[in-house]
Amino acid sequence: MTSADGRSYPVAPESGDTDSRFTYGLALDVAEVIEAHGYPKVEFGHDLLELRISLYRFLYKDAL
Repeated sequence: MTSADGRSYPVAPESGDTDSRFTYGLALDVAEVIEAHGYPKVEFGHDLLELRISLYRFLYKDAL
């Protein structure tokens, strides 16, 4: 689904405020991809938390 301006993102969560697709596994998969592109390994909980927040803001309408 695209918005009026043609963008695909941000989207609405699947079920109101929750979305079963938004898991720690998603963040870990994204971390692996950026590491494969030469960025430092995500090794600390705070880094993973920041990555999850960034993903949430990108993915969802009215995020944080």
